[in-house]
Amino acid sequence: MSKKGQHVVPNKGGWSVKKAGASKASSTHATQAEAIKAATKVAQNQKTELYIHGRDGRIRERNSYGNDPHPPKG
Repeated sequence: MSKKGQHVVPNKGGWSVKKAGASKASSTHATQAEAIKAATKVAQNQKTELYIHGRDGRIRERNSYGNDPHPPKG
């Protein structure tokens, strides 16, 4: 997890929200949806990225709440 921001990752039957580089989760939730909701609030407050990982640990979705290096045109 080298990418800066908040990561939603699978954790022992539940889902955790981890700040990039942190060894401990900032919060743990029963469902991925709950974890995403919590991580979204943190990412918006800190103006950082949100990375949502699948059960396999790979990033499946990414949302930017800060300085987006590639903002959409139009």
